[in-house]
Amino acid sequence: MLPRWTWIFPLLALAMIGAKFLHMVDPTNVIVAIAAAALLGGSVFSAVHHAEIVALRIGEPFGSIVLAVAVTVIEVSLIVSIMFTTEGGGAEIARDTVFAALMIVLNGVVGICLLIGGLRYHEQLFNVGGASGALVVLGTLATLALILPNYTEAVPGPVYSTAQLLVVGAASLALYGLFLFVQTVRHREYFLDAGDPAGDHPVPSFKTFLVSSVLLLVSLVSVILLAKTLSPMVEAGVMAAGLPAAFVGVVIAAVVLLPEGLSAFRAAKADRLQGALNLALGSAIASIGLTIPAVGLVSIFLGIDLILGLEAEHVVLLTLTLFASVVSLGTGRTTVLQGGVHLVIFGAFLTIAAIP
Repeated sequence: MLPRWTWIFPLLALAMIGAKFLHMVDPTNVIVAIAAAALLGGSVFSAVHHAEIVALRIGEPFGSIVLAVAVTVIEVSLIVSIMFTTEGGGAEIARDTVFAALMIVLNGVVGICLLIGGLRYHEQLFNVGGASGALVVLGTLATLALILPNYTEAVPGPVYSTAQLLVVGAASLALYGLFLFVQTVRHREYFLDAGDPAGDHPVPSFKTFLVSSVLLLVSLVSVILLAKTLSPMVEAGVMAAGLPAAFVGVVIAAVVLLPEGLSAFRAAKADRLQGALNLALGSAIASIGLTIPAVGLVSIFLGIDLILGLEAEHVVLLTLTLFASVVSLGTGRTTVLQGGVHLVIFGAFLTIAAIP
C-alpha cells in the first residue's frame, strides 16, 4: 500500500497547474506561491519515492538508472526553467547548481551522516573500495566540468566551445555509465553494507509497480511545470533577501537533494553507513554526469554560452572538499571528527555563497 502523500501531492500539483492555465489562480499571489512551493517539494519527494519503488521492482542495473534519471529530470527542469526566464539565458545557473550540489552532498549530507553515526556508534565501518571508486569518478567529473573550462582557449572566458562541450558531455555520460556498471554488476559487493551481503530488499508487487510508474510520470510532469511557474519568484526572493544571484543554485540543489539526503541520514542513524554513502555519493555523481550533458545540449539548442568554470574561491572550496573526502573516506572507518570537519567546510561554503 502506497502512502497517501505519495499520490496526493502530485495530483494536487496537477490541479493547481490546471487552475493556473485556466486563469483561476494568480501565480504572483503570495499565498498561491507558497502553496505551489509546498506542492513542488511534495512532488519532488513523491517522484523519488516512486522511482525507488520502480527501481526495486525492475532490479539492477536498470533500477539505479531509473532513480538517477528521475532526480536528473527534476534538477534539469529547474535549471532550464531559470535559463528560459532569466534575462541573458541564465548562463551560470547550471554551474552554480552543480557546484552547490557537490558542496551539499560531500560536506552537508556526508558531514551530518558521519557526525550522527559517530555520536551514536563511536565508530562506523564501510567498504573503502566503493567510496574510493565514487570519489575518483567525482573528482574527474568535477575537474572536467567545473575547473578545466577556466583554462581552455577556444572560446574566451570560462566557457567550452560547442565541440568541447559535446566531448565533455559524452565523457561524463560514459564515466557515469561505467561507474553504474561497476556499482551494480561487476563489483557490486563493494557497495553493500557489511550486515547485508546479499543486498536483498522486499520486491514491490506488480500492481504497486504499475501505480508507482504512473505516479512517477505524474510527479515529474508536476515538478517540471511548477518549476517553470515558480522560477521567477525564486529569483525575486533571493534578490529581495539581499543574496547574490548564484544563491539560486543553492536553492535548486537543496530542493533536489533533500529526499535522498534524508534517506542517507536515516541510513547512517541505523548504522548503515555504506548505504548512506551510496545514496550521497551516487546523487552527486548523477548531478554532474547526467545534468551537465543534458543542460549542455539545451544550451547548444538555445544558442546560450554555458559558463561552467568556477571562480577562484569556489575552486579552493572544491579542492579542499575533495581532499578532505579522500582522507575521511580512505580508511574504511569514521568518527565524529571527520563529520565535524566536513560540516565546517559546509559552513564556509554557505558563508561564501551568501557573502561572496
